[in-house]
Amino acid sequence: MKRAPLYNFGKVVVTPIFKLLFRYRVNSKNNLPEDGGYILCCNHISLKDPVFLALGQKRQIFYMAKEELFHNKFLSSLIRALGAFPVHRGSGDTKAINNAELLLQEGKVLGIFIEGTRSKTGELLRPKSGAAMMAYQTGKPVVPACISCKGGKLPKLFRKVTISYSNPVTPEELGLKEGTGTEFRNASRTIMDIISTMREKDIQETN
Repeated sequence: MKRAPLYNFGKVVVTPIFKLLFRYRVNSKNNLPEDGGYILCCNHISLKDPVFLALGQKRQIFYMAKEELFHNKFLSSLIRALGAFPVHRGSGDTKAINNAELLLQEGKVLGIFIEGTRSKTGELLRPKSGAAMMAYQTGKPVVPACISCKGGKLPKLFRKVTISYSNPVTPEELGLKEGTGTEFRNASRTIMDIISTMREKDIQETN
């Protein structure tokens, strides 16, 4: 799957900078599917998280971004070129959801931060059900991912950052059969448990 030219340019420029400033490392890149749509589901500790995830894999990742960011024409053009598309948060934006489903059906990678917001401490927050619901509706697998820092803290300059990926998990393995709210909540907790296990391991290895 081809990446946007601006996405390629940005990755070339940013990679050595982040390698110097955060001394990041990537674990288990071989778990990432080389083709086909999937949901990359990660914890969220920093505004830099989309960059860390992009540095960890070859394929372009597409994200929902709050609609307000698209009011400025220049910024809108820039972030659209980098793979973002608008969503009206808190309103059940069907257009954004349909767009996300279309991206997955086209074989692209959809990035979702499972907590729905950034953690202010680095600790994991309660998971939201969006990723599980998207997996059920599209039949696409979820790849749990974890971004962690030394000591379980927030990423700061020269603090080691680890990006890890789990094996893809199918909707069936997540127990998504009927598409009920209970199934979505249970599946979300399963995804978060995988992320938590990776986080604990990565923190131990960097201390």
